[in-house]
Amino acid sequence: MKKTILITGCSSGIGYETALYLHNNGYEVFASARKEEDVKRLRDRGLNALQLDVTDTDSIDKALTTVFEQTGGTLYALFNNAGYGQPGALEDVPCEALREQLETNVIGLHELTRRIIPVMRKQGYGRIIQHSSILGLISLRFRGAYNASKYAIEGLCDTLRLELDGSNIFVVTMNTGPIHSKFRDNATEKFLEYVDVENSVFTKEYREEVLERKEKKSENDPFTKEPIEVINKVILALEKKRPAPRYYVTTATHLLGNLKRILPTAWLDKILLKV
Repeated sequence: MKKTILITGCSSGIGYETALYLHNNGYEVFASARKEEDVKRLRDRGLNALQLDVTDTDSIDKALTTVFEQTGGTLYALFNNAGYGQPGALEDVPCEALREQLETNVIGLHELTRRIIPVMRKQGYGRIIQHSSILGLISLRFRGAYNASKYAIEGLCDTLRLELDGSNIFVVTMNTGPIHSKFRDNATEKFLEYVDVENSVFTKEYREEVLERKEKKSENDPFTKEPIEVINKVILALEKKRPAPRYYVTTATHLLGNLKRILPTAWLDKILLKV
């Protein structure tokens, strides 16, 4: 019998590539996306796709009903991948933007997770993969809202591991660094939607570090990797008898994650101000 997995955020990038890879390698994949046009594109690639907006309880209800109708009420794995980044200095990020960031990256992840846990407890097994980030380990300027969402995921994962101990349900945290995807494009859209660039004390920095840096990002950037780097860790999380509780993805995550452990906070801050 094929192992079943529900993946959120499959419109592009990591979610899209992971869904295709697993589908082509024997998994029964339920690839979800928020927009209907993205669902159609996934179906055109041969995927079993469904519409799922993690901020909408009704949408979650419909998606899970569809999944469980096709699996007989079971699910081997959940990959909570949906999310985006809201750039901007914290003093420039309105509460509405922060609330929207947390609703998508944290509350949606939590609702899906707690809806899936009873199913996994009943069947006696399961894998829950939560997509955190390098920015769940360290903080960067102008990424405060995203940092807050990923730090929250870290706390949820650390607690869930303890609460699910002995249940044969494994919680795996993915700390992913920079990956070639539409993440920066989507983040820039949110930045321009919510941040008043011209009336900020950080106008110059925004232009140079948020807008121009995005335009100058090279495909040859040694720190930005391809989605297969994440997929390889997802495979470990799905197929190892006892997966690691956490996987670092990309050199940047290993480097900065290790510096967080060994350096005094003041020293680390000096390094992060240069990133």
